[in-house]
Amino acid sequence: MKARPMSKRRLIGLGAICLLVVGPAPASAADLEHFDPLGKPPSEHTLKAIADDSAGLPFDDTRDFDEAAKGFLAEPDSWKVVGPEGNVVWDLHRYDFFRSDTDFPSVHPSLQRVSRLNMKVGLFEVIPGFYQVRGFDLANITFVAGETGWIVFDPLTAPEPAAAAKKLVDEHLGERPVVGVVYSHSHVDHWGGVRGIVDEADVRAGKVAIIAPRAFLAHAVSENVFAGNAMNRRVQYQYGTQLPASPFGHAGQGLNMNVAHGNVGLIAPTIVIEDDIEVHTIDGLTMEFMNTPNGEAPSQAHTWFPDHKVYWTGEDVTGVFHNVYTLRGAPVRNPHLWSQHINRALHRYGKRTDVMIASHHWPRWGNERVQEVLRGQRDLYANINNYVLFHANQGVTINQIHNVYETPRGIAQSWFNRGYHGSPEHNSRAVVNRFLGYWDGNPATLIPLSPADSAPLYVRMMGGADSILAEGRKLHDGGDYLLAQEILIRLVYAEPDNRPARLLLADVWEQIGYQQENPGLRNSFLQGAFELRNGLPTGLPPNTAGPDVVRAMTTGQFLDFLAIRMDAAKAADLAFTVNLVTPDNGEKFVVELSNATLTNIEGFQADDPDLTITVDRADLETVMMGQKRLKTLVEDGTAKAMGDASILDQLAATMATFTPDFDMIPGTSRPAPVEAWNPYEIGVDPVRGE
Repeated sequence: MKARPMSKRRLIGLGAICLLVVGPAPASAADLEHFDPLGKPPSEHTLKAIADDSAGLPFDDTRDFDEAAKGFLAEPDSWKVVGPEGNVVWDLHRYDFFRSDTDFPSVHPSLQRVSRLNMKVGLFEVIPGFYQVRGFDLANITFVAGETGWIVFDPLTAPEPAAAAKKLVDEHLGERPVVGVVYSHSHVDHWGGVRGIVDEADVRAGKVAIIAPRAFLAHAVSENVFAGNAMNRRVQYQYGTQLPASPFGHAGQGLNMNVAHGNVGLIAPTIVIEDDIEVHTIDGLTMEFMNTPNGEAPSQAHTWFPDHKVYWTGEDVTGVFHNVYTLRGAPVRNPHLWSQHINRALHRYGKRTDVMIASHHWPRWGNERVQEVLRGQRDLYANINNYVLFHANQGVTINQIHNVYETPRGIAQSWFNRGYHGSPEHNSRAVVNRFLGYWDGNPATLIPLSPADSAPLYVRMMGGADSILAEGRKLHDGGDYLLAQEILIRLVYAEPDNRPARLLLADVWEQIGYQQENPGLRNSFLQGAFELRNGLPTGLPPNTAGPDVVRAMTTGQFLDFLAIRMDAAKAADLAFTVNLVTPDNGEKFVVELSNATLTNIEGFQADDPDLTITVDRADLETVMMGQKRLKTLVEDGTAKAMGDASILDQLAATMATFTPDFDMIPGTSRPAPVEAWNPYEIGVDPVRGE
């Protein structure tokens, strides 16, 4: 994996005319029908850039195809899953074009390769007693046999796909109850479907154990709430959730084909792995858990099955170069610590493991293969940490590193280290950001103008819109796409209603998108092109802060989120102190509004509050979920208020409602046409799903 597969050296100066088409068929890009009437096929420059970038990849190493097919037992009659309201929650059939042998010029061959691997789906036997269902979501769901029932690892994003996977298991392996669920880590695609396989009443009755790593609940909730609205909008870019499945659009997500939609559920853990190493036996199955926090996720644990010599790596070790920084938004991860976790796994378990399984992709069989993958992944994350800092310590900045850092060939030649989720470009910048922050050391970038404020000056100094469009067209036609976007984005910011500028920038971004091996980069450019041409999509991304997630918030987290929702401009003249008491769980808080800032502290009470609210936490949850107003609870006697109850109205008047439909690019706020191209995401026809 070269550090910059689509770097300036490949995108700029491609003056040679080359009508090269990657793969034997179709004969040209024109043979494919684009989903967007304004869309374009890959240019001659894009075809050459893709060919150059993929020329040195080890396509003769086909071991992944053998491993991905091994143990296949069955698949369902249909890969379409419909929710309770008739909405299509999951539809793998949209990617059937990857079941053919056609090579698509608009998709990087390496991305095509992993997408075809991810289309090897169904129910698989790993070894007797260990089974996986792959293909119902971004993650796998894994069923491990205990004495009387299943221990399920990572029950997907939504209940409906999880239930469909369980049905497939029941049909071919016989019906058995779920007696345990393991959440490997705090990301939603590994726990959001739990209600599809487990009745919460059985959990409360002690019939089902829910196991999670330490700090799981806090991280699972906070990640999906505090910046959740912004993340849901950015998900449309990283995951291309509004792009049609097409060789010109969404072409797979690396970890799997895409993310299932549906109502995210959450049942709180009954067993939390607190120590670094803990052994638990559930239904006769002995499992040794190893906490690996702050690698791929802030809360994560691996599992060793000593009686079977099977090792479960969660998402710390999969068949990709993962995200050090995830484009949807999340704290920058620690690749050094991540590498250490993998190294510990190698030496503690890897040298005696016969089979290694994970929450994405296919298993690895044989100790030699297991150690190969563990060592390769260890070195991958250690190298990006060390070699980026090597350059940073010689003055390379965050705005240069992605054009300087290059993954060593020995690492990049392993398919499991390719940039199918993270990319060398954005991961290298993340390492600099983690250690040195966003500033590049140039005082001119310390307090820069906002793009919309600086863009008019650039446009004026470049001779105006007509001059920029003429030069932008020349750069586009010459294949100098990165240079073209440098000037066209200024014009779009200066003149958001300049449709010719938007359309030309869309053409540029589309070509850059086609050239990417990394799905997140591809999707981001193609989603940007989509919106420049058509406006915001009519559908909205899934809301990960559903009722279960809200209920799982601590009272303090709820109060923190109120502080985030408060418009400080509307609170400038307000000041008050509120005591909050929740008798059923013994909590108490001081909530104070001062200096247009809302704060809270647990475990204290103000001596002379303006208002005291007493309400059971169970009743407060109806307010947290938006079902009732706190004022209503006071009026109907569910809650008690002593003091100035008008404070509740004052506070409510400052609250904003977040919706994930804001502009990412100026001039795109008008909605896309009603005729949607991708009803799986947008929801036009949930019955036909086409």
